[in-house]
Amino acid sequence: MFTPIPAVDIRDGRCVRLVQGDFSRETRYGDDPAEMARRWEAEGAPRLHVVDLDGARDGVRQNAGAITRLLSSVKIPVQVGGGVRSIQTAQQLLDDGADRVVIGTAAAEQPDALTGWLGQLGAERVVVGVDARGEQLVTRGWLATNPIDVMSFCRGLASSGVQRVIYTDVSRDGLLAGPNVDLTRDIASVICVIGSGGVSSVGHLEALAMAGAEGAIIGTALYEGRLSLKDALLVANAC
Repeated sequence: MFTPIPAVDIRDGRCVRLVQGDFSRETRYGDDPAEMARRWEAEGAPRLHVVDLDGARDGVRQNAGAITRLLSSVKIPVQVGGGVRSIQTAQQLLDDGADRVVIGTAAAEQPDALTGWLGQLGAERVVVGVDARGEQLVTRGWLATNPIDVMSFCRGLASSGVQRVIYTDVSRDGLLAGPNVDLTRDIASVICVIGSGGVSSVGHLEALAMAGAEGAIIGTALYEGRLSLKDALLVANAC
């Protein structure tokens, strides 16, 4: 079944959203990520997507305390990313209650180490973040460009045993203008994919579902009231 997944992005311990990953274009939506997580759970969210934005940029988990409190405050599964650059960090998150860990920079910069991650943590519990501008991979909190293109990267991930990726078109993230459905469809032909970036309507969710995405991460549209979680869940039930 297609799964809508609310995003809880954390910076300096607070719930925020960025536009195109730009730290200078931040909107704050709450001071307590755990409270926000409980809100989405109460509205019926089947899963949450949590990102330590400071960790994604700096490579070290900066909001560990806030995320630990969040994980203990909800019963639904939570996937966590941002600053997960080592197996030890990933294992700690799983021990703290995360259902899945999301790695991006580590997978792009150390692809040969992926087999070790999957073997120790379990392939079902590791999701690779495929973040891109156009078809070019970006890493380190979306501040660095990687020379490999998206489809080559995804094929390599599938060959390594990775089961699932989250694809984000960084140029669309936070703009509410729609996801990159075409590239999502291409990725879905290679590996299980969750779409992200630009989702703001029921139509966008339906398009991602038709493209073969397993689900979609929804951020700004929920926080701004452009799309209700109730309507998103109706799409999921219809797919």
